[in-house]
Amino acid sequence: MAKLELKYGNHACAEAAILVGCDFYAGYPITPSSEIAEKMSELLPKNNGTFIQMEDEIAAMGAVVGASMAGAKAMTATSGPGFSLKQENIGLAFMVEAPCVIVNVQRGGPSTGLPTQIGQQEIMQSLWGTHGDKLIPVFYPGNVQEIMEETIRAFNWAEKLRTPVVLLLDEVLGHMRETVDVDRFTPDKIEVWKRKQPAVPPEEYLPYKALEDDVPAIADYGTPGYRGHATGLHHDYTGFPTTNPEMCQELIERLIRKVKRCQPEMEKNEEYMLDDAEIAIVAFGTTARSARTAVQLAREKGIKAGLFRPITIWPSPEETLNKLAKHVKAILVPELNMGQYVLEVERCAKGECEVFRMNRANGHVIYPHEILEKLEEIAK
Repeated sequence: MAKLELKYGNHACAEAAILVGCDFYAGYPITPSSEIAEKMSELLPKNNGTFIQMEDEIAAMGAVVGASMAGAKAMTATSGPGFSLKQENIGLAFMVEAPCVIVNVQRGGPSTGLPTQIGQQEIMQSLWGTHGDKLIPVFYPGNVQEIMEETIRAFNWAEKLRTPVVLLLDEVLGHMRETVDVDRFTPDKIEVWKRKQPAVPPEEYLPYKALEDDVPAIADYGTPGYRGHATGLHHDYTGFPTTNPEMCQELIERLIRKVKRCQPEMEKNEEYMLDDAEIAIVAFGTTARSARTAVQLAREKGIKAGLFRPITIWPSPEETLNKLAKHVKAILVPELNMGQYVLEVERCAKGECEVFRMNRANGHVIYPHEILEKLEEIAK
């Protein structure tokens, strides 16, 4: 019989981070993510880890990059305005291939916005926020147990790919209390991936010379005998800056390719009542909870609706969404912003069916009956 415990969303995220081996946290308090920092400040010292409250969000992200390059499993958490401030150093993490996890508990924006109320307004920013071309994994759980699962998965993919990974939550998920099957989260039952270490002696070591999987084996800073250089500039295999056009092109293509090639393994979705669906709802996070109930209500009224919930938001499930568009007559995308992921759904649908949007950005959730009304309108 499952052992169930009531857990608080933000605390569950922190507890899962400790379980998977996180030993460094740098952050700055910001609503509605502050409870993650509070919990990490309690748990890390008890687990031989380091917690630092930095002077601002930019410094926090910089500390995470530095700790990661020194071998730590590093994490930070923030909300909208802080996520914006972190972007330049997220780009640095991507460029120097520093594995780390950035949790963003979304609230209403833009600017200071609605600090204590829900939003889903960093869907695009989670991938495209920093300047330049990049591709990083972005995961979005839909309940407290999944918060734990996806926190663990975020750390594992960060370590495997040597890349920053973003974990998106939202205010409701972060502040929700739900039962969790804690038997699934014991050290003997969770899988922990470790980053690759050099297999060559120091004299043959090239920190940014990638292997067949496009992921380089970079020695942790301080490893005896190994020397490396990290820069946000385009760099050659040694890590030192270069403007060689062939080398620069190779670098950016590899950084994107190493994530893209793992997409089939990384993609994770939930499908609910889609087998005979004529209208599909594409939703994530808290909005998907309302959408699931709306599907049940629609079925009672004879409307064949179903739910597709992407958990891996980026890289987007492009082929899966295209297949879904061919299977249904229409897709509805409800989200707590003015229309972000709907653009990706439209791109992936490629005109195979009509795509409808449902948007809200006032700090209130979209309720099941409101989604039902939209489904009835589409079904006419």
